[in-house]
Amino acid sequence: MSEPLAVYVHIPFCTVKCGYCDFNAYAGLDALKGAYHHALVAEVAAWAATLAGRRVTSVSFGGGTPSEVPVRHLAAVIEALASRSHLAKDAEISVEVNPGTLGLLAMRELRAAGVNRVSFGVQSFNAEELRLLDRTHSPEAGAAALSLAREAGFTNVSLDLIYGLPGQAAGAWLEGLDRAIQLVPEHLSCYALTIEPGTPFARHVAEGDMAMPDPDTAADCYESAEGRLAEAGYTHYEISNWARAGHESRHNLVYWTGGEYLGIGAGAHGYLGGRRYENVAQPRAYIAASRVATSPPWGVFHEIDPVTRTFDWLETRLRLVAGFRTADFEAEFGRTVADAVGESLDRLRAAGLLTLGDGTLRLTARGRLLHSEVCVAFLTELRKTVSM
Repeated sequence: MSEPLAVYVHIPFCTVKCGYCDFNAYAGLDALKGAYHHALVAEVAAWAATLAGRRVTSVSFGGGTPSEVPVRHLAAVIEALASRSHLAKDAEISVEVNPGTLGLLAMRELRAAGVNRVSFGVQSFNAEELRLLDRTHSPEAGAAALSLAREAGFTNVSLDLIYGLPGQAAGAWLEGLDRAIQLVPEHLSCYALTIEPGTPFARHVAEGDMAMPDPDTAADCYESAEGRLAEAGYTHYEISNWARAGHESRHNLVYWTGGEYLGIGAGAHGYLGGRRYENVAQPRAYIAASRVATSPPWGVFHEIDPVTRTFDWLETRLRLVAGFRTADFEAEFGRTVADAVGESLDRLRAAGLLTLGDGTLRLTARGRLLHSEVCVAFLTELRKTVSM
């Protein structure tokens, strides 16, 4: 059996770029959609030698807003991948969709193209919060979108929600979460609002027009979500993700467990043979590269130094609620976790952020709130203990 491979396909187009978004996404570039489609298919062809020996287990269309391009464009990319690889019969093929952007016919076309999972960027069920987030859909659109997906035959649906908005109370967050639960999706992703440098939100905060999200309120929202979703039958399997049994995001699990993946599209990142690469980010530059490049990637490879490699391994696996087996770390790096991260391991355990039992290291419930801080502590020690 050929080695498994995941494929991410980036669609950079948006009707409106939300004020909090720092992804490689653009509004007002509709005229490029046709040329961009041809560039995607050309990039898949350029990776033919790599794809020929691999079993593709997942394909994920993200963005941007994949539902902003014609379904036939997405279908053509799936067909191109299937013709150049062994696309597993049970491959998870997922598309991110904004509520209100696809009707029933288009949803049925997605199913016919092989898509078997849709993720709706609902973000909130509150009109005022949606306006704050620059979302163009109504509070009712999220429920309507899920209903259309069901009618089209989708049995694996995910909803994205954002908590920790300025001025948002934990009670208001739970009202929205309860509305999501009542829709009975198979998967829920709940993300804290973060103010990313260079975004309009960052500018609003700097100018005093917007308050910074309150970390204590965000923590209350997160902890209340853990309890409410557990009561509703969802398993918490990754810091920001909950699923009903068997509906965990198989594609994202590749990222969190160090699997290999191709990144197709403008600004897409990939990981192959222990090296990372990123494509040129600007859609016009990406399209131009597709017309002259002779071999992928249409960007640059990055060699991973030993510190970064070790840190990435720990950082991604600690996102999993189940954590990781310390024996797996030892097999990968030839040393124990304690040797690698030094005294920070005992210090973080004593602080109640990590637990080590039955050969498994994982974050505690409190530690999940402080994942970044735990990883920074590990990185500080890795720089002392890992040879460059």
